[in-house]
Amino acid sequence: MSNTFAKIGKWDNAYKIRSEMKRHGIRKEPGCSWVEIKDATYIFYAGDLSSCTQEAEIATVLKELQLRMKERGYVSASKGLVFVDVEEEAEETIVGLHSEKLALGFALINIPKGVTIRVMKNLRMCWNCHDAFKLISDIVERDIIVRDLNRFHHFRDGSCTCRDFW
Repeated sequence: MSNTFAKIGKWDNAYKIRSEMKRHGIRKEPGCSWVEIKDATYIFYAGDLSSCTQEAEIATVLKELQLRMKERGYVSASKGLVFVDVEEEAEETIVGLHSEKLALGFALINIPKGVTIRVMKNLRMCWNCHDAFKLISDIVERDIIVRDLNRFHHFRDGSCTCRDFW
């Protein structure tokens, strides 16, 4: 309900619902993604790079990808994906730190070229990340498979196997 109010710009109502949820101990499951490399699992939470020893490298990779995507005409359509009242630039930054993007940045650094990147996610992949992953698969010339709550997404050469659903 809070997200519905936020989506239509009724921030006071959204904050009231969130306050009530907090008061009753109701919590939303945080967005989380992980990759497995050499029998080790690396977990990433939305907006949090602090737990990773390669924080600076991941941030650099993601910034470079964002620039390369913009060079190709990509415009981040982050409107409606952040359910708190923030400025547009902050909203784009928040969407840029979704857990699957953090996991992808880590995988690009640590998985050799030519090897398919596999990311698992505990929630559904948002359409903004979906569009970004399509373009990123073409930019980095890699196959990327994301298993979200709903399905497998296989990104290759700028497209996804589930293209009919988006």
